[in-house]
Amino acid sequence: MALTPTNDPNDAEKRAQRAASEQNVLLREVDEAFRQDQLAGFLSRYGLLIGALVLAALLAFGGWLWWHEHRESMRETTSEEIVKASDQLEAGNLDTADKAFAAIEADAEKGAAVVAKLSRAGIAFEKGQAAAAAKLYAEVAADGSAPQPYRDFATIREISINYEKMKPAEVEKRLKPLATPGTPFFGSAGELLGAAYLDQGKNSLAGPLFAAIAKDKDVPASLRSRTRQLAGLLGVDAIDDVDKALEEMSVDDGSQGAQ
Repeated sequence: MALTPTNDPNDAEKRAQRAASEQNVLLREVDEAFRQDQLAGFLSRYGLLIGALVLAALLAFGGWLWWHEHRESMRETTSEEIVKASDQLEAGNLDTADKAFAAIEADAEKGAAVVAKLSRAGIAFEKGQAAAAAKLYAEVAADGSAPQPYRDFATIREISINYEKMKPAEVEKRLKPLATPGTPFFGSAGELLGAAYLDQGKNSLAGPLFAAIAKDKDVPASLRSRTRQLAGLLGVDAIDDVDKALEEMSVDDGSQGAQ
């Protein structure tokens, strides 16, 4: 009777397999020990630096959180101070309001400081101190770090106060960039620019400019009415809607009679 052949390895093969398995285990242990030794050496050499960097990052993040909260708190405080100063101004307490705005200008961030200075300029003009008002407006107009709309407004106010002392050519140079249709101060800047044109004998430029202001629906009705009349005197038709023009002229006449 023939024996069924078996695939079981002989003793030599078993010993070889066991030795190979033991060798693999030993290699893994050695590799793990080597890695741990490397990590220990790395931490020993750079651990202090890593800890310092982590601590610095945490401190920086904490500092940023504090700064953000502090800044928001300061903004809220500044807003409250501006409201209080404005209340004093509305109540007619000009000196008290001026002192309050001066304190805001000295301590607040740039935007609020500029608002405070513009408010002080308005107070000075209200008190009849035209030269002081013009000086404050000029400071804002020349401040390259101030928001551009504030600078433009200050430029117009400064020139309107000092117009009689300025050369028409200088007025033209400074206001021409602002007297462009579609810009926020087109009406105010355009009216002054038109006056400078007239003073230089440039009627051919003044007439169309006054007409453009009169036709701009974003310009206040009183200013549209004035420039419409000026354009007419210069021979330029500035009336698109006759009924609307008559209505605006009647409103303008009524406001002048009430003054």
